[in-house]
Amino acid sequence: MWIVLISSNWKCVGDSNDHASNMKGANDSLVVCFGEMLIDFVPTVAGVSLAEAPAFKKAPGGAPANVAVGISRLGGSSAYMGKLGDDEFGYMLSDILKQNNVDNSGVRFDSTARTALAFVTLKDDGEREFLFFRHPSADMLLRESELDINLLEQARIFHYGSISLISEPCRSSQFAAMRIAKKSGSILSYDPNLRLALWPSAEAAREGIMSIWDQADVIKISEEEITFLTGCDDPNDDKVVMDKLFHPNLKLLIVTEGSKGCRYYTKEFKGWVAGVKVKPVDTTGAGDAFVGGMLSNLASNLNLFEDEKLLREALLFANACGAVTVTERGAIPALPTKDAVLKLLGKVPA
Repeated sequence: MWIVLISSNWKCVGDSNDHASNMKGANDSLVVCFGEMLIDFVPTVAGVSLAEAPAFKKAPGGAPANVAVGISRLGGSSAYMGKLGDDEFGYMLSDILKQNNVDNSGVRFDSTARTALAFVTLKDDGEREFLFFRHPSADMLLRESELDINLLEQARIFHYGSISLISEPCRSSQFAAMRIAKKSGSILSYDPNLRLALWPSAEAAREGIMSIWDQADVIKISEEEITFLTGCDDPNDDKVVMDKLFHPNLKLLIVTEGSKGCRYYTKEFKGWVAGVKVKPVDTTGAGDAFVGGMLSNLASNLNLFEDEKLLREALLFANACGAVTVTERGAIPALPTKDAVLKLLGKVPA
């Protein structure tokens, strides 16, 4: 997977123009995550089709919610903003946020639509295939008037995806949330999280994802997504990455490569950080765990963009977050604590 850190309004801590960020209050490391939260149904055995699966394990998921819980598990401060169904699954998910110390004050409930469901098949190598039930689901129906403006204004980082861009009214609500967060001095973090089956067409997906590309300060993207967005170009070609994805406002571009590790690019330096080897069981949530690890470090130190040594340490930590997550099934249930990550890295006693 790839990550991009783009910054048109990014300020260093202590900048004379950083008054917006400094006015956020005592909790100046809050990461607010916006978008879908749903129930993943994961087969209890790997390597079978949905029809062949003997049973499914119910697991909370949805990329923005995964990131919010991931940050909280690591000891950071996070909040989730989105819409759930006025149903048992919706209230269960809201409670899971609360149980994981994620601020759920931005959650809204809809009585006209159900909480989204996704059935996730696990192939022998732990990779996933999806079957979604959202026709529409509650997350698609969040209205601009339902946004928690105070929460948005408190965010040091505002994290979101592209699935919320697929249909109205959620699309306009996301645009509004981005404007509010950016005006208040937040860093904008974007995970395109391509789920092609949810879009009307490949062209619509490409256009929708790229429509907000240059507004973000942080973008996470996979190798498959890079190939899709750049028109089938080689995602390992540095020239493709720099020419088509790295633009003048970009501060940092990170390319994650699963178990192999990740590459990083800035205007001043570039390099590679090795992955952390584990035996994968389920890759669901690995990229979100990586983003959670990265954003938890970034929320604590906005100078991470400019210090290569600190950046490499943060990326190794993020790689380990993803590695721990793939050793269990499901997304949120598998997200690691800071101690688990440090143990994998050999930095705390077993």
